[in-house]
Amino acid sequence: MKMTNVIHKDLLKSGRWFELSLVEQMANIGCDIERAIQWKKNGNLEESKRAFERALELLDFTKADHKNRGASLREICRVREALVDHFVYANEYKTTDELWQQYFYDFNYAAALQRGR
Repeated sequence: MKMTNVIHKDLLKSGRWFELSLVEQMANIGCDIERAIQWKKNGNLEESKRAFERALELLDFTKADHKNRGASLREICRVREALVDHFVYANEYKTTDELWQQYFYDFNYAAALQRGR
């Protein structure tokens, strides 16, 4: 993966991202999506855009993770496409902020269970 304009350089360089389970990766992506939603609601579109870009980068790292293949990879690609549609384009898929919050909440809950919380 090319390192130009990478936001999470240390995470990529250290390989830590690839040590996380898919559930943990998606939970972390969800944190940036939540930030993007909250910044948008607060009227700070620049911070919302930055949070969304961080989430997209993490999704791209997740796509590049060799353990995420088959159905998981298809899901990751669909999520990325639908998120871009929601935040950047005309929202043809008719997703809502609440739908994305619930989608990623489930990963956060599963990650917490994995950690024994």
